[in-house]
This record gives sequence, C-alpha cells and structure tokens, in this order.
Amino acid sequence: MQKILVTGGAGFIGSNFVHHLVRSTDYTVTVVDKLTYAASRESLAGLPEDRVQLVVGDIADASLMDDLVSKTDAVVHYAAESHNDNSLNDPSPFIQTNIIGTYTILEAVRKHEKRLHHVSTDEVYGDLELDDPERFTENTPYNPSSPYSSSKAASDLLVRAWARSFGVQVTLSNCSNNYGPWQHIEKFIPRQITNLIDGVKPKLYGAGLNVRDWIHADDHSSAVQTILENGRIGETYLIGADGEKNNLETVQLILRLMGHDENDFEHVTDRAGHDMRYAIDSTKLREELGWKPEFQDFEAGMANTVQWYQEHQDWWRPKKAEIEAAYAAQGQ
Repeated sequence: MQKILVTGGAGFIGSNFVHHLVRSTDYTVTVVDKLTYAASRESLAGLPEDRVQLVVGDIADASLMDDLVSKTDAVVHYAAESHNDNSLNDPSPFIQTNIIGTYTILEAVRKHEKRLHHVSTDEVYGDLELDDPERFTENTPYNPSSPYSSSKAASDLLVRAWARSFGVQVTLSNCSNNYGPWQHIEKFIPRQITNLIDGVKPKLYGAGLNVRDWIHADDHSSAVQTILENGRIGETYLIGADGEKNNLETVQLILRLMGHDENDFEHVTDRAGHDMRYAIDSTKLREELGWKPEFQDFEAGMANTVQWYQEHQDWWRPKKAEIEAAYAAQGQ
C-alpha cells in the first residue's frame, strides 16, 4: 500500500490519523471530508502538499467515491456523525452519513477490489453496569442505545455483510472514547477545558458517575495503522488503553491541571439514555498484532491536551458562544 484514502480526515480522530501517517510512513494520503462544523482545514495545516491532498465532498456521493477509491490502494473510513446529543435532536444526518455513506464506500471498494478498514465505536455494545467485572470484547453482542450508536452498529453490520457476501477485503475496529488535539468543543473534555479558560465552571452531567474508557487519539491512530497493515482480513479488533475514569474524576483532573479547586464545577441535567459505563478489552489487538498504547498515563495525556487547547484558542473560540448557547437551551 502506498496510497491511502481517509474519509473524515479533517475531523478530530481522522486528522490525527493523517498526521500520524505522515510522521510514521511514506504513504501519500487523500482526505475526503464534507467539512461540516466538526471538521476544519486547519487540522491539516502544515502537512506536506506532496503527501496530503484534501478533497471536499460527501461520502454518500457515489460518483465521487467511485473516482477516489479507484485511485487508491486502501480506504480507512473514519467519516461519521458522532455527537450523541445531536443525534437525539435530529437523527437524520446520522442515518445519511453513517449508514448511506458507509454503503456507498462499500460499493466503491467492492467494484474496484480495494482494501477497507472501517472505524467504529464501543458505543455499539451499549453499556455495562458500574460494578460489572467484564469489559467489551469482540464477541460482545450489540446493544446500541442512541441514534448515533445505532447508526454505527448498522454500518458495522453492513461492512461484515459485504465481506461475507461479496468478499470485500475488510477489517473493523471499535474504539473507546478519544481525547486529544482538534476535538470539537461540543465534546465532554474540550468543553470543560475551554470553559475553564473562559473563567466558567465545568459542567458535569448528573452525579458524574458514568465511566468512559479514555484513549489518546495518537494511540488510536497507531492501532488503526497496525490493523491496516497486519490485521487479519474479516476480523474485528477492539482498541483501548485501559483508561477507565468516571466523568467526575475526569472533571476533577482537568480542574487540578488548570490550577483550580477540584470541586469547583456545576451539576447539569443528565442527557437522555446516557450510557453508564464503557470498558474495552484490547487483548486480541495487543497479543495478536503486538500493539500497545504510548499514553498509558491518563494524567500526562490530559496535560498535553489542556496545553493544546490553551495554545489554539484562535481555532475554537469563534465556535464557543454558539455551542454554550445550544447547551444552555437544553439545561446542560
């Protein structure tokens, strides 16, 4: 593989993957991205033009995807609508992008006999009880609870069906919650950081006992590259960094890192259908493919992330007031 097509490569996780490929390989990368509110050209700024090309377009555009896929060796499919709160307000974009868009990509890679890696989420498995000793594995049944996670579950099933029915050369990965540079400020961690930069108390859903299994976006990127290059065709790999923290612990860590009292936050109305706990067992990925995360210290990774948002206020500040107004309207 020398030419890689990355869908959604101007968004948070996708752009981190593009930066990772430029640093660690000699691949040339074409990014196709619709440049919705959650993506930005700035996330790809500074990358060498002879290595990275941005095409603005919709993955549900069959003629565009046919053309782009025909010119590449492999497709890494990140593009997705991914914000749970938005999916509760209007599910339609999630159906269009996550399901129809994935179908369109599958038909293009089937036609041109290209390699596909499909990036998904641990939210397709639903949630776990707080005291459950188990974690999600590749064999955990799907039990999605929101329009977002349901649409991602549907896309996963489409990928598996195209592999079995048509012999498409695919791998899949389901990853835990990501944090790091370029994440939109509507998301939990950057929202708290940017609130504190603006002198506003962080907001905590309910009692803050919901647990997320955090992984730095750089570690997600290295895992996807490992699966793309060495994963067994047709297999699913779970990506996680053993980073289970409840939301209260995460907010308190951000407060400490930014020099505030760890209890100086506000409780806000919990969102509907809020999953209690996610936890990833990445044993298969680690033992079969030899992958391991770099940011195994959550506090160090979070300090890196706090510094990034402090240094990139020109990127997120124009969006801040609108995001907070939307949350305020929901009592959050």
